[in-house]
Amino acid sequence: MRLTHPQAVAGMVGVTLMWSIAGAVTRHLEHAQSFEVTFWRALFTVLSLLVILPVFQGRQVFAKIARGGWPLWLSGICWSVMFTAFMVALTMTSVANVLVTMAIAPFLTALIARAFIGHRIPLRTWGAILVAGAGIGYMYGAELQGGRQLAGTLVALCVPIASGVNWTVTQRAHAQGQDVDLVPAVLVGAAICALVTLPLAMPFRATAHDLRLLALLGLVQLAIPCVLAVVCARVLAAPEISLLALLEVIFGILLAWMFAGEAPGRTVLAGGALVIGALVANEVVGWRQRA
Repeated sequence: MRLTHPQAVAGMVGVTLMWSIAGAVTRHLEHAQSFEVTFWRALFTVLSLLVILPVFQGRQVFAKIARGGWPLWLSGICWSVMFTAFMVALTMTSVANVLVTMAIAPFLTALIARAFIGHRIPLRTWGAILVAGAGIGYMYGAELQGGRQLAGTLVALCVPIASGVNWTVTQRAHAQGQDVDLVPAVLVGAAICALVTLPLAMPFRATAHDLRLLALLGLVQLAIPCVLAVVCARVLAAPEISLLALLEVIFGILLAWMFAGEAPGRTVLAGGALVIGALVANEVVGWRQRA
């Protein structure tokens, strides 16, 4: 599938909208909590991808997994960490806290890539990292008395860390002539996540209502947008993807506010403004320099 540039932009907007429903949906669960929520979403994602991937890539997609080597499996482990930490964090702290913390992923990726594969970090990015770090530090400092709120935000921090490791692994594999197909890696990650969280999820408490919502998350919030994002990434430049991905933070906070009554606090709004402002400025300046 090859999209035009406007189609890819519209597709990424749709992807961020689908990603952003997680917080609002989880707030309407009746009995499922923490690892059970994570298990069911991962399981429904696996079932969805087992149908979707052969349609997009043919049955050879399973052969890709078998011969993917260590980069694909390490990428799958990173995806599993992201899936698990994201859902557990949502059950421990506010949607806004989780999404703003995840927004620092590009900066953590730059630091991890600098440490392990020697990627040079431009001066503008160092400045943006300091500003974003101040924003996250302000959020954390305000939550030191919050206990569980702070713990939830720290769990959410595992998502951008795993994302940075994932990107670094795929870039190193590419440099060594081993391309990692990220869509099968998502399937591997969802399967690992389901297997690891299964014993932690029991005894099951999810109602039929909960299972319907978790199936919605597995299909609409994860499986479909992950496949669509990979298709869009073939057309869009990295700065475009980074900027469009920020819509997930905005959409997610708005949806949680509108449909779950979860208004973001002042510290989150202030810290989030620093993080998002730093990312936008960094990407726009870099885009202009390259142009």
